[in-house]
Amino acid sequence: MKKLIFILFIISLGMILFGLFGSSTHSEKLIGFGIVILFFIVFPIFSYYRWKDKKIEDYYLNNENLRKFKENNDL
Repeated sequence: MKKLIFILFIISLGMILFGLFGSSTHSEKLIGFGIVILFFIVFPIFSYYRWKDKKIEDYYLNNENLRKFKENNDL
């Protein structure tokens, strides 16, 4: 999964940079497709990969977590 994310990121970055600095007639399309790949494919896959084994309940702001936060706060 890590390699897939890295490969897609490099492809997206390459398309964006080639669109910016290359003298192609399709440079706007390359930049656009690079941005689309980055934001609609790479970021969701990366977010899923990083959050797949986490418990969402640990990040809820409920009374129990507020109490734990107040007990552990040294300020």
